[in-house]
Amino acid sequence: MAIGSFIHNLLPQNLVESVLGADLWYSVLLACVVGIPMYADTFAAIPVALALLEKGAGLGTVLSFLMSVTALSLPSLVMLSKVMSPRLLAAFVITLSLGIILIGYIFNAFAYIFI
Repeated sequence: MAIGSFIHNLLPQNLVESVLGADLWYSVLLACVVGIPMYADTFAAIPVALALLEKGAGLGTVLSFLMSVTALSLPSLVMLSKVMSPRLLAAFVITLSLGIILIGYIFNAFAYIFI
């Protein structure tokens, strides 16, 4: 919640738009990569996502961030590595990453329908 408060109160809107705007091709990839090392459940990531959305980040970018935080977090991958083979875990991460990125781009392209 502190990160969401920081984004909402201190980060300038033009900075967020220039890095995570819906019209930038790399915003979804960046949000996915940034979300992986974070550990948070969905309820803890919602204030961050809301602050990013209010500051001008694309809808698909925010969804990619939310999904990567909850599904591909580093602690989750460590726990899964205890019960999955390395090859299966790699397939899981690649498949999930591609799905998250694809959904992010789709929602960025059609955000005008949802917002």
